[in-house]
Amino acid sequence: MTESLRPGGIAIAGPTASGKSALAMRIAELLPVEIISVDSAQVYRGMDIGTAKPTREERARVPHHLIDIRDPEQGYSAGEFSVDALRLIEQIHSRGAMPLLVGGTMLYFRALFHGIADLPVANAEVRAAIDARAAKSGWPALHTELALRDPAAAARIHPHDAQRIQRALEVLELSGRTLDEHWQAQQPMSVFGDWNFCSLESDNRELLHRRIAQRLDAMLTSGFADEVSQLLARDTLDEHSPALRLVGYRQLAAGFRTGDSLGDSAARALYATRQLAKRQLTWLRSAKVFPPGVRPLKVDPFDLPTMERLPRALIKAMASP
Repeated sequence: MTESLRPGGIAIAGPTASGKSALAMRIAELLPVEIISVDSAQVYRGMDIGTAKPTREERARVPHHLIDIRDPEQGYSAGEFSVDALRLIEQIHSRGAMPLLVGGTMLYFRALFHGIADLPVANAEVRAAIDARAAKSGWPALHTELALRDPAAAARIHPHDAQRIQRALEVLELSGRTLDEHWQAQQPMSVFGDWNFCSLESDNRELLHRRIAQRLDAMLTSGFADEVSQLLARDTLDEHSPALRLVGYRQLAAGFRTGDSLGDSAARALYATRQLAKRQLTWLRSAKVFPPGVRPLKVDPFDLPTMERLPRALIKAMASP
């Protein structure tokens, strides 16, 4: 079967806890694939439980890329991801395998498929002024301001996501253009014409929330709190470090600092993860994730018969005419 496959690849995007990784492993049982993680959390070493990384056994069975490539003190941008992913796609093709992009960091997908926006570089003076306004009025107030000036960005950003609110306002201050206006000026990448795209989407919010809660419980049982405690013990990270701003890690780390109970911190982490899933679905339904003009195969991850058939359906779609 593999000899008749077209060149190209498969991309699977979906919200957190929607079964993306399990689907990728089932595809890997049928195709010679190498998985490229599209996940801004799994890039960090020492952050395994709270990021739901593939197990050592899974990574031994199937090559995985862009996992454990940064220390928690370091950053990793969408632009860096795009460069790394394009390089890996070429290398995987050269080995006679098929790249399989899997993840839920929609900004990474967009950067890869649409090209990198020519955004203004960070400006310390502008950021300091925004921070001062936030200290006085609160980040939700600045989010309200963002909603008036850049409604599309505000719809994707949580009112308490200080880092992203700050960046969106900074771009407006420095360029007078919204984030989407910058992105729309980019030329989409042309190397994905032979790819197949799958979007895991469900209208059953109750089931998604239940799965998120079950996974968080499993993480806590596996030592998620200890993992966060070990990160804080490094003394090289604070609340502004990218790794500790990740959903789940942020809430548990804040609880350690304030002395809150693990139950209270976990409740905040659960709420934040649900909000993350909501934002991810908003991205997927905005037609701004996959390449322009592409209509991804939309599959309900809770439709078990369809999910069972999906790996072979994707392989059939990849077959040469």
